[in-house]
Order: sequence, then C-alpha cells, then structure tokens
Amino acid sequence: LLLVLRFISFFSESHRQDSANLLIFIMLLTLTILTIWLFKHRRFRFLHETGLAMIYGLLVGVILRFGIHVPQNMSDVILSCAVNASPATLLVNVSGRFYEYTLKGEVSRGKGLQVQDDEMLRKVTFDPEVFFNILLPPIIFHAGYSLKRRHFFRNIGSILAYAFMGTVISCFVIGLIMYGFVSFMKVVGQLGGDFFFTDCLLFGAIISATDPVTVLAIFNELKVDVDLYALLFGESVLNDAVAIILSSSIAAYQPAGDNSHSFEAMAMLKSFGIFLGVFSGSFALGVATGVMTFTKLRDFPLLETALFFLMSWSTFLLAEACGFTGVVAVLFCGITQAHYTFNNLSPDSQDRTKQLFELLNFLAENFIFSYMGLTLFSFQSHVFNPMFIIGAFVAVFLGRAANIYPLSFLLNLGRKNKIGYNFQHVMMFAGLRGAMTFALSIRDTATYARQMMFSTTLLIVFFTVWICGGGCASVCMHLSLCFIPSIKAMLDGSQRRNTKHESAWPFRIWYNFDHNYLKPLLTHSGPPLTATLPTCCGPLARCLTSPQAYEVWTQHNVIQ
Repeated sequence: LLLVLRFISFFSESHRQDSANLLIFIMLLTLTILTIWLFKHRRFRFLHETGLAMIYGLLVGVILRFGIHVPQNMSDVILSCAVNASPATLLVNVSGRFYEYTLKGEVSRGKGLQVQDDEMLRKVTFDPEVFFNILLPPIIFHAGYSLKRRHFFRNIGSILAYAFMGTVISCFVIGLIMYGFVSFMKVVGQLGGDFFFTDCLLFGAIISATDPVTVLAIFNELKVDVDLYALLFGESVLNDAVAIILSSSIAAYQPAGDNSHSFEAMAMLKSFGIFLGVFSGSFALGVATGVMTFTKLRDFPLLETALFFLMSWSTFLLAEACGFTGVVAVLFCGITQAHYTFNNLSPDSQDRTKQLFELLNFLAENFIFSYMGLTLFSFQSHVFNPMFIIGAFVAVFLGRAANIYPLSFLLNLGRKNKIGYNFQHVMMFAGLRGAMTFALSIRDTATYARQMMFSTTLLIVFFTVWICGGGCASVCMHLSLCFIPSIKAMLDGSQRRNTKHESAWPFRIWYNFDHNYLKPLLTHSGPPLTATLPTCCGPLARCLTSPQAYEVWTQHNVIQ
C-alpha cells in the first residue's frame, strides 16, 4: 500500500509539472500575441513577432536555468553506481521484483545536487520528432496552400534555379569553408572531438535552409514588388524541401572500407540517387494525395473541412512511413490542393480551411521560435566554440552570396524582366534561418560535432532573425523598393497580367494541358471535357464530366 501511495504521489507530481511546463509555452504565445497587437497598432516594424517570441523564450530560459531551484530530498538517491558502460535498458531486482529502466540520457555532468534542477530543464525539452510530426506539417502545408500561384509560375524558372542549384552551391561552399576552419582548429588544438568533412557538408545543408517568414510578413506591409515577393517566397518554400533531402542524402553517404569518411565515387553516386529517388517519390505522393476530391461532402462543411485537414496531415505521415520526406510531400500536397481540391470545396469549407491552416501556421511558427529562445538555456549539451562560430558566420555569408549573385547573372541572360541589383541585395540580406534550420539541427545532437553544429545554428538563427529581419524594412526603403502597387492590387482584374504569355514555354504548354484536361477532370472549374476532348471521345467525356461542371460552365457563359 505504501508503494502504491508513493507511485500515485509521484505520478500526480509529474502530471502537475508537465502541465506547468505546457502552461509556460501557452503563456509565451499569449504574451507574444498581445505584444504583436501593440506593435501593429503602433506600426512598429523593427522587431517582428518571431524575434519577439525568441526574446520571451530567452527570458523564460534564464529564469528556469538560474532563478528556480527545485527542493530535493536526496536520501533515497544513489549518487554512484558501479556500471562502466551505459546500457539501453537496466533491470533492477528489488526484493524479488524486477523493475525495467530505460536510458534517456545523461542528467548532469556536475554534482549530484544538480540532478533535480537538470531534470526540470530536461522536461521542458521536447522530443525532436515532435517538431517534425506535429509542428512542421502545418507550417509547410500553409506555405504551399497559400502560394500565389500566378506570380510563382511566372518566375518558376528562376525560383527552381535558386531553390535547387542555389541550395546545393550554398551547401558545398559552406561545407568547404567550414572544413578549412575545422582543419585549422585541429592544428591549433581548439577541437575537442571528431569533426569530419561529411559533418561539414551536413552543416552546410542544414544551415542553407532559409526561412524568411519575418521578411515576407514585412514585405506584405511595405507592399514591395510582386516579383521580388514571389522570388523570395518561392525560393524559401522549395529551399526547405531541398535542404532536408540534401541533409538526408549526406547522412546516407557511407563508403566501403574502414574509413567511413573518405571520398568514394560510388558512395557519392548512391547519395545522389537517394536524393533523386526521395524527392521524386515524395513529390509523386504529395501530388497524388493532393488531387483527391470531396464532392459528396459539400452539403456538410464541417465534415468536409475535417476530412480535408486529416488527409493533408496524413500525407506527411504517409511519406515518412514509406521512407520518403514528409516536408516535400505535404508541400506539393498543399500546392495541388490549392489548385484542384479547393475548387471542389463548398464556400464555407474554402473559408474554414484557409483560416484553419493560417491559425495553425501562426501558432506553430511562434511556438518554435519561443522554444528556440528557451533551448539556449534548457539544452544540456551545448558546445560553443568561438572559432567555429566565427567561421560559420563567414561561411553563411559567402554561401548566400555564391547562391544569389552568380545565379542572378546567369538567369538575367534569359529573362525579359531582369532581376535588378536592388532585388539581389534584398534577397542576399533576407536569407534568414528559422524553423527548418532549427528542426534539422536539433534532430541529432548525439555526437560532439552535432552538438557544436546545433549550438552554432541557434546563434545564427538569433542573429539573422533579429538583425536581418529587423533591418529589412530599412534596406527596402533605402533601395526604393517600397510603396510599389501592392500584391493584392496586382491581383485585381484591372491590373492582372497575363501569366500564360509571360511565363516560359514549358509552363505555357502545361497551362494549356491543365486548363483543357486536368482541371475539367479533377474540378468543376474550366470548360467541361465534352468541349475540350475530340468528338470521338464524346461518350468518355460525358462519363467523366459531373453535373456540377456543366452547371458552373453554363453560369460562366451567362455571366460573360
């Protein structure tokens, strides 16, 4: 009975502590929202809500680390144990009863009296998989679902060049520069553990994931040029997908032989094949799930919205379960659903899905940035190396420059609407690091190299969000990029440009195919298949065309 009472007491105490930890994050978000309202009311643009959330997280982290000490009773705690290794599972025999304990990690590197305080800090540290499976999906899906497709596809060639070629260039430039710094650190004795060239490349892939959410929010308020907005937004959306697959491919690089970190051509080709296979598989899965329609549920908007939400989230989990990348799958699922499925939803569901994912994106984004500030003090295995940090900042700057300026020069050779130097300077300055960089770096902190990479990544995220994000408004004003007709006005019918004729020829071919065949087949918008397919395919066209499509097409012709 005494053991049962102690277990109940321990369980209720643990439950209260977990509730208090979650309450801390809820209060952080609440305080951030109230301060955002004040900033918007006062039109204060120097500090964005993401930077503000990080500051609040830092303050709470300082309080938890240095201001709160948990009372403790160490009478029933054994401070020494004659076990040289660290087994994954430990069986303890207490009076004939066997208890199984699972190793979660080192609690403290100091004295035993720090155990309770370190345990409290460990409890406010989330499992990295929480970010990938719960917080990242709504952020990535909202990026695809809210994509301004007209301006995105008008600049599709440049966006793909920046996202794919630029990210790879940035990864290798940063990796090579960091390898030089790491080699120098080994010579002068400033390195406390193993740090291989593959680790440097992995750091380059992680830190190349840009997340200019702060800048894009400021762009909306400043009403910058729509092409600049499309270039930055499109690059950041696809860049995250490329960075996560690139980091997975580098982690999968494994040459044969004793030295697993030597260069081998076959291992490199295998990693390249993994990159292509994972990306194409994730892309196909996201598109396949994105074209699903819910025509029969239009009369029940609540059920329709719920099914839409569950199908979107399950795309991410299905891709991860199949060995693909959920970020790529859910991104293209969002783009496809915005293009096709959105047209099949009832008007109530259209409004609900937009508002739902906008809310989830806002909360998840600010939660992650608050947690970043808290992690600076709650994470137990930070490795801050001044020389590595300096090298990382230099490498990030040069990697971004090697991405933007050479590619812009090459793209301008074939673009009618040139990417001006003022655009290039803003894109260079606006290459912030954020949620994706943090999530990739915290996913593996088991080794000395990964711990140093994570600690340095935190500092880079803080600097870019506070300095680059805060100064973006001043840079735009200095380069005379503000107060150009707003994005919303450019989308009005009176000022709308013809995307079909301004885009590259591959997109014009796709536009015709999509307008004449895919949209009539998958949605109720556009001409029915009976009007686009050859006469010989009349029976098939009538079979595949829904009554709603005829009704919408008739109303469209009457209005015209």
